[in-house]
This record gives sequence, structure tokens and C-alpha cells, in this order.
Amino acid sequence: MRCPYCESSDTKVIDTREAGDTEITRRRRECLKCQKRFTTYERVEGVELIVVKKDNRREQFDRQKLTHGILRACEKRPVKQEKVEKLVDEVETELRHNDSTEIDSKMIGQLVMEKLRKIDEIAYVRFASVYRQFKDAKQFMKEIQEVIEGKRK
Repeated sequence: MRCPYCESSDTKVIDTREAGDTEITRRRRECLKCQKRFTTYERVEGVELIVVKKDNRREQFDRQKLTHGILRACEKRPVKQEKVEKLVDEVETELRHNDSTEIDSKMIGQLVMEKLRKIDEIAYVRFASVYRQFKDAKQFMKEIQEVIEGKRK
């Protein structure tokens, strides 16, 4: 493992732990050359997931793309990066436990919205507006009203 600060390959593992209930191992490392510490994450490489888009195009599941979309929805909101990573981990784990390696993009969107709604309602509405391609303010208001009514229940 190379140090991200000085590029030295002389590093040692200080601490190892499982990252939540996912299949990820978190390792805290220290560079023996510059003495700085950094964290790495290790995950088992699973079967390639294929996302089936609305227009029936197929593309490889891209964790970074999913993370980026969620981060955009969470922009300027009090949602920590760790929460977003955990959400993406949970979504990816659920997708990998699916019987098929081809996943409909609608399923991914629904999973993200379910989890995002519990974390931050504004980020949820932002994500939903892009995912569902709201055409006008009425659709926005309808979604906001559902969020408000959901809180009353």
C-alpha cells in the first residue's frame, strides 16, 4: 500500500475492523517514512452488476456514479460523508444479494430514495426530483406534501 502523502510503500497497519454490517474491512495505516496516518477500505470483489437503464441500455454498475448522485442531493445539507458511504454500501449489498446480476435502474433509485428519506428529507426530495424527472413545480409540491404527511403518520 502506497502512502497518499509521500508515495512510500513502507506502511504498516495500525488497526483493522469491519466497517459496519457490510463486507468491507477498514484499515488504519501509518507511513513508516513520513509518519502520517491514513485509512484504506478493502472489499471483496463480487460479481459484476449490470444496470438496465430506462431505455434498455446496459452499463456496468458504478459505485462512484451512485455516490456522486447522492452527494449532489446532499449538497449544503448536514449529511456527513460517512452516512453517504454507509447508504451506498447498504444499497450495493442489497443489489448483490439479488438473484440476478442485471438490476433495473428503477430498483436502485427506489432503494436510494427509501434510505435517503430516513437520513434527510430535503436531500430525498432533491434526489427524487432528478430520479423521477419532475416536469414542473406541481410535482415538486406533491412530493413535499407526501413528505409532510408522512411525518404526521
